[in-house]
This record gives sequence, C-alpha cells and structure tokens, in this order.
Amino acid sequence: MHHSATPGFRLPRFAALALLAALGAVGCAGESGPSAAEIEAQAKRERAAEAAAAVFARSVNEVRETRLQNLQKPDGWLSLVGLHWLKPGNSFVGSGPTKGVRLAVGPEELGMIRLERDGTVTFRATPGAGVTYDGKPGSTSTRTLVTDANGGTPTVVGFNNGDASFVVIKRGEAYGLRVRDALAPTRTRFAGLEYFDINPAFRFDARFEAHPAGQTIGIVNVLGIEEAMANPGVVVFQKDGVEYRLEAVDEGDGRLFLIFADRTSGHESYAAARFLYAEQPADGGTTVVDFNRAYNPPCAFTEFSTCPLPPPSNRLDLRIEAGEKKPLPLDAA
Repeated sequence: MHHSATPGFRLPRFAALALLAALGAVGCAGESGPSAAEIEAQAKRERAAEAAAAVFARSVNEVRETRLQNLQKPDGWLSLVGLHWLKPGNSFVGSGPTKGVRLAVGPEELGMIRLERDGTVTFRATPGAGVTYDGKPGSTSTRTLVTDANGGTPTVVGFNNGDASFVVIKRGEAYGLRVRDALAPTRTRFAGLEYFDINPAFRFDARFEAHPAGQTIGIVNVLGIEEAMANPGVVVFQKDGVEYRLEAVDEGDGRLFLIFADRTSGHESYAAARFLYAEQPADGGTTVVDFNRAYNPPCAFTEFSTCPLPPPSNRLDLRIEAGEKKPLPLDAA
C-alpha cells in the first residue's frame, strides 16, 4: 500500500534578489537602494513566514497521516463488505445460500438474529461458529445486542477468527447489520489518498453565528433517509471578497461538523460531499475553518455506508482547491 506524498507549502525567498537589485541600481543609476538594515529586516520577515508555513504544513500532514492509519485499520471503513436490513422476527445469518441474512464472508450459518417491534435485537450463535462478543468468546445462549441508536456503542459480533464482524445500526426506523472483513479488497488493495497541495489561502478565520438553543436541521443520507440533527449555528467566511456560509451540525461531541460540496465536487474531489470539523468557539465569536483538512466520507470508498449529504445551503459556488481529492482506483490484485 502507498499513499501520495503531500507537498508542503514553501514561500520563496527574495532577499538575495533584492540585494542584487539594490546593488545594480546603485552601480547603474547612481541611486541609493534599500539599506542593509532594510534588507535584513525583509529577510527576517521571509524567514519567519517560511517557518510559519512549515509549521502549518506539518500540522496538516499529521492530521492526514492519522486519517490514513485509521482508514487502514482492520475494522476501519475500508473493511466494510455488507449492509443488510433486518425484518421483524427471526432471520438466520450466514454465508449459506438459504440464509435470510446472507453474508459475504464467514461460515454457512453464523446464528439467528431477532428484531422485535420495539427495536430490541437479540442474537443466538450457532454451535461451533466461533462467535465472540466485543472480542470475548461467547456462548450459544441468546444475547441482546446493543445498537448504535441514540449514540450507543454497538456490540461487535466477531467471527472468522476475528477477521470479520458485524454490528447493528439504526437509520431512521430501520435496523441493519453492518459487516466488516479485514481481508476485503477495498482494504487489501487500497491505493492510498491523494490531496490538493497544502494552501494557507483556504484556511479561514470564520465568524460563528449561533442559532437558538435546540435548533435542528434535516440531513438526508445516501439512503434517502432524512434525520434531524442538532444545528448549533452557521460559520461564515470570506474568499476573494465574497461571503460564504456553512450550516454546522453537532454529532454530540460539541464540535462543528461541516458537510459540504463545492465546484470541485464530481471533478477533482468526490461528487457527493466532503467533511470537515471546526471547534465551536467558547465565546460564540470566531473559529478556524481549514479546508486543507477536508476529507472524503466513507461512501467514497464503499457502497455499504450511510453517509450524510450536504444540506442545500452547504453547496458552495466556489472551487475549494484544498483537502482530499476523489479516491484512487484500487491497486491491481
């Protein structure tokens, strides 16, 4: 596996050229140029700007490296191999052709899952299937599974010697099995990430305008399901004298989650959306919106995710030439 090198941003030096120009002006025209003190002061400013640019590039590259590592984890987004919506009542789970929930990986029969009308989900493992619960060996007795509803941490049902697993997710009123396999081609043949050049011109000190407490916004996901999400406010920034606004949502951790599309979407960048986080200012004043840290949603890499889409107000009439580009093709097998 590899990933594209991210070029750092470097400011040019003009001190030597300025000195040569000054000497040439004196020799040819007899006019006095910048003083030695002025030339040195300019050189210091340029060195300081270079140092600041290097620190900025390093911070962005550290975020990108962490993202790459998280994507490539055995249970990361690249390992998704299935999303199966459950029907009320009992369903047998396994890779066998007659199973109600047919998995792409695992034994012919893994167990039986049951969805109650009230949203309770239970699972009974088939003897010998080698099932674990949150990494610990499980019995064949019926077990209630925690779903991701209401921000819960779902029970991880593992199998295939720990290489594969599933969790139960809730989207709208529907419950489904999200299945992972560490040996999925989307992970083992992952070609890395590609980015626009790091560009400080796409880092903005944005104004935060708070909404009334409790306000929500309808966010539609790739399944066409709309969910109301906490909408604490809007961030406002200017580019080339034009003002742009992005509605923010709060996923529960207090940060401002920005789901946006722009004029590069479907061209250099992923068509559906890109994601970005910003800190919610304690004083309600300003926050930093750095598009160099924008990244692709999981649905850019797999069809088995349920990514949120940008609200209409977050489709910017602007080319955001910063952040992550569209995914690279998978490496040859």
